[in-house]
Formats: sequence, C-alpha cells, structure tokens
Amino acid sequence: MSLKFNFQSNFVWGVASSAYQIEGGWDCDGKGPSIWDAFCHENSNIANAQTGDISCNHYENYLNDIKLMHSLGINAYRFSISWPRVFPNGDKVLNSKGLEFYDKLVDALIEYNITPYITLYHWDLPQALEDQGGWQNRDTAVAFSEYAAFICKHFSTRVKNYITINEPQIILFLGYHNGIHAPGLKLSMGATLNVIHNLALAHGMAVNAMRLSANAPVLIGFSSTGELCYPYENQDSSSTNFKSSTKEDIDTARSMSFTVTKDNWMFCHTIFCDAVCLGKYPDILGEPASKLISAFKDGDMEIMHQPIDFLGVNIYNGHCVDSNGFVPREPGFPRTALKWPITPEVMNWGTRFIYERYQLPIYITENGLSCHDKIYLDGKVHDQERIDFLQRYLLELEKSYSAGTDISGYFHWSFTDNFEWHNGYEDRFGLIYIDYQTQERIPKDSALWYKSII
Repeated sequence: MSLKFNFQSNFVWGVASSAYQIEGGWDCDGKGPSIWDAFCHENSNIANAQTGDISCNHYENYLNDIKLMHSLGINAYRFSISWPRVFPNGDKVLNSKGLEFYDKLVDALIEYNITPYITLYHWDLPQALEDQGGWQNRDTAVAFSEYAAFICKHFSTRVKNYITINEPQIILFLGYHNGIHAPGLKLSMGATLNVIHNLALAHGMAVNAMRLSANAPVLIGFSSTGELCYPYENQDSSSTNFKSSTKEDIDTARSMSFTVTKDNWMFCHTIFCDAVCLGKYPDILGEPASKLISAFKDGDMEIMHQPIDFLGVNIYNGHCVDSNGFVPREPGFPRTALKWPITPEVMNWGTRFIYERYQLPIYITENGLSCHDKIYLDGKVHDQERIDFLQRYLLELEKSYSAGTDISGYFHWSFTDNFEWHNGYEDRFGLIYIDYQTQERIPKDSALWYKSII
C-alpha cells in the first residue's frame, strides 16, 4: 500500500549515509587513518573482527549509487565528509586527491538534481588528533573549525546545507564513556563532560568560521539524538481500558523528554542542545553542568551559542509515559532486528516537544530500522516490515506537522546497507541491499515504496 503524505510541496525527501560506513578506500589516494580505522583494526572491537576498509566501496561506486538515487526519485542526499581523507592529519595540510573525490561527488549529485547536505563530522576523527587528546583536547575544537571553514568556503557556491556534528551524545556515550565505539575510552563523568564541552565549542567555532568563509549564503545546523517520550494513549477504542492522552500525560512526557538524570545525562537532547541553542547548560546532579566542567572558560557559552538555521533530529524510538512516569512495555512489544522497540508515536510528540523548546525548523536527519533482509528465490529483497515501519512513523510525523511543527524534510537511514559500527555488517538498515561479496546493489521493496511516496 502506498500513501500520500500531506507535507508542504517543497518538503525534502532524502536518504542519508556516513563516510566511514560506506566509502571504503580507507587508505586510498593519501587518506590518513581515522580513529575508526585504528579501532576496527584491533580485532576484539568489532563483531566478527570486521572493518570498514572496503564496506560498500562507495569511493569507487559513488556515481552508480547516485544514478540509483536518481532512478528512485530521491531529491536530497545527506552524506559526511571524511576529515582525514581531506586533511590526513587533521591539520592544514590538504590532500588534494581526497578533496577531488568530494568535488566529483557533489558535482554528480547536482547533475542528477539531488540536493547535497554535507555532514562535517560523523565520528571519523583523524587519528593524529586523537594522539594529541582528541575531543578531550580543546585544540581539537579549533582544528575542527578550521576544517569546517575550508569545506564551507570550497563548496558554498554548490552546497547550501551543512550539519556540523552528528549525534554528539553518541560520541560522548559510546566513544568516551563505555568504549564500544572509537576511540574506545572509558572516562570518568568529569572527563566526559569536558568532551561534550569541547564538541559544543567545536560546533560554535565552526558555525562562526563558516559564516565568515562562505562564498554564498549557507544554512547550518547539527544532528541531535537522545531519549524522547510520548504520552500514553490506548488506540483500541473497544478496549475496556481505553484511555486517551490527558494534559497531565502530555506534560509528563514533555518534562521527561528534557529532564537530565544520573542515568540518562549522556543520552539526552538537552545536554548539547540547551548549550548551543539556548545558551545554557542543563542541571546535572542538581547543579548546572558548567560548574562540573573543568575546561569551562569565560566566554565559552557565547562561542557555543551561535545562531543556527535548523535542527537535525535522529529518531528511532522512545518511551511511553503517563502522569505516573514510564509505562512498562508489554510482553511481546514490537522490536526491530536490533531489538530496538518500535514506537511510531515518538515521531509525533518528540518533534513537537523539540520544536516547542528550541523553535528551529526540524529535519529528521535519520530514521529507519534494521531488518533480517535477504535475497529471496525470485532474486528480490522483500522487506514489508520496513515499509510498515516507515508508514507508521511518517504518519505520526505528519500529525506533528499538521499540529504546526516546522518540519522541513525527512532523510531515511540509510540509503544502502553499510558498516554498522561495533556490530559490523550484522545489521541492514538500507533501502538498497548490498551483497558485500560482489558489491551488487539490489533495491529492496522499501526503495520502490519510498519512490512511490516521493
């Protein structure tokens, strides 16, 4: 079944990816090593000792991938630039071959009428900078702003939309606290707070530097993730326990979406978004985070709190709450292949709450699910589960839009199957099936469905 969604006529229907997850070519043409190259080459870190060395080989197959996007009617592509492919050591020494790759990529997107959205940092920090402390070192924020300014100046006449940092919360939580992502550190709370502070500084410095360096008007935002809640509502009107959302339920869901606790402070929108969008840190453990950050200096908040044009929100699932707090998930609650809960309602209420708080146009910069995809005997990939998931989530997003939330576009995660970080190639999120042995691309049923709604 294909649906018609009632978004504005200029609504952006896109797909997303990140450099390390799809490009391969990890040491081609002068590219320097990233923290993910180093992390993956330690065999104990990734499922089945897999790496992103080849992945989807997008580095060589980019043109065919773009032609495939075009055939599906996709009108926007969010991709990231590999910092060490352009600046191998994270300094000012340019690798012209690396830059040439992104020039060709952007030019091909424009040729095929696909609007490029550049993410400047999707986790692949140059290893040379990690050797100097990485995001624990304030100097990395300065280096990032210089890199961002260069990219913006170079591409601004062709690329209008930029995302500075993808999911600073995950960088903090998985990379620097529990160590399952690169660089694999397990820091104390104080040290991890310094990491989020330096990421916020990097964002603010970059926004300012990009505005000054751009050769044409640009739009700048970042992509956030974190826990979001939605109010309890029993959709089955025939049930004797039918209950619709009350004002108390809604207020509780709103409050719990932004409350910082000792259990969720690293995985919440508030820790980063409040600093860069509202100019203040939230309270953590009863006092403002700024009091707990040793790297905090006078003037830092002004640097971090730069005006931006939009907010990217990555949404996969959320928590149902009523006026008493979290509502337990019932036995057999629907889940993805990754065992993530399926909660479409969070697309409605979560985006409403974020828009109310930050008053910025929203792009859904990631949404999707991992399925147990396979090639059937007819040679096709039938992923009805993904189609059902996307229909449910988009219907809820439409409710939020109809209620007045400024939603500018939706980027499906992801365009192709790819290297899914510490899980390696165990999980498939793509609209396009990748046969990693042959590099064949097979559009799944969901890709054709997505084409029909675009």
